[in-house]
Amino acid sequence: MDLIANLQCADQPGIVHAMTTAVLNCGGNIIENQQFTDHTTNTFVMRTRFETSQGLAAAEKSLGDGLGKFSPALHIRETAKKPRALVMVTKESHCLRDLMYLLELGELPIEIPLVVSNREDLKQLVESHGITFMYLPVDASNKAAQEKALLAKVAELKIDFVVLARYMQVLSNDFCAALPGKIINIHHSFLPGFKGAKPYHQAHDRGVKIIGATAHFVTADLDEGPIIEQDVAHVTHSSSPEELIALGRDIERRVLAKAVKLYAEDRIFIVGHRTVIFS
Repeated sequence: MDLIANLQCADQPGIVHAMTTAVLNCGGNIIENQQFTDHTTNTFVMRTRFETSQGLAAAEKSLGDGLGKFSPALHIRETAKKPRALVMVTKESHCLRDLMYLLELGELPIEIPLVVSNREDLKQLVESHGITFMYLPVDASNKAAQEKALLAKVAELKIDFVVLARYMQVLSNDFCAALPGKIINIHHSFLPGFKGAKPYHQAHDRGVKIIGATAHFVTADLDEGPIIEQDVAHVTHSSSPEELIALGRDIERRVLAKAVKLYAEDRIFIVGHRTVIFS
């Protein structure tokens, strides 16, 4: 059995030795190991992939017993078990299309049991890929009730994380608090950047020389969550707003897909207001 163990705790001597010993005690063999110490917060993080013939339960017990004295946040997952993502969209399809395309190619190690939208524009597209579509209109009068229904779906379908693939609604603080570190958003600029309506038109008006996109975790502070992935493209004075939009779409879909893949492979650790990401 192939397993991934993620560990996060206060930095202190003996953690790596304890991990390797615990893996050995459950008949394990380490395939890859990455570690990092954030000296600002004194936080130690480690991602260990290993094989064992004794199974998940034995590995959990061995690592739990061997590492317990460090009071770690410890997560162990069988690599064959793909994380389940709930994808949320509005009417723009480029990010969703790319996720579904990569899923069909077998290049994205996730399952998408459900796509939720506050509009019905993408219903046919989603269902054509054999994925269930849920129409969940949201306005000021029903937002709390609709988010409650959404959380019920998360529990029912055993969703591991939520992907906002150009979902044009602001999630409530309560919803964000219910899924900390489990909601990924794609933002249409290289944060910090132009906020509000028509960001590419704002960028054009200001004569920007690069445009970009940012994938980040969602928190109660709008567009301020820990950043996962970013990319940019250079543009010139001759680029029209429409050309910026087309280029921006391409960056957005690539950045979001990369962030989702990193999350699905347990490569992201949230440390304070930023992320540590193992390649």
